[in-house]
Amino acid sequence: MVIVDTTVWVDYFRGTLNPETEWLDQEADKRRLGLTDLILCEVLQGVRSDREFIEVRAELIKFELFENGGEELAIAAARNFRNIRERGLTVRKTIDCLIAAFCLTHGHTLLHRDRDFDVFERNLGLAVLHP
Repeated sequence: MVIVDTTVWVDYFRGTLNPETEWLDQEADKRRLGLTDLILCEVLQGVRSDREFIEVRAELIKFELFENGGEELAIAAARNFRNIRERGLTVRKTIDCLIAAFCLTHGHTLLHRDRDFDVFERNLGLAVLHP
């Protein structure tokens, strides 16, 4: 399963061409793709019009949607954050810690365009798709 991060969805819906959006465009019908409820929330928060909101939501709910939360995952995300901080590195966003913890816990690969995930890949073994 490939979890597609907010950063890729935003570029995709804006029509921005980059390796990640091109991969998504080519593989969306061929691969098992998903997103978490936090990613869904982040993407929909950035939508400006009601019409676009409806269209983007309809596109996203075609993919598998996972709940990204609960006590166990919150503790895992906090442990990961602390582990990375002890190495002298910083993660800027709590949501990224939760998304990374979800992927690490469930063995999913992440497609992203956010440097915060790089520390999870290098230090904790987060599986990342590099198109």
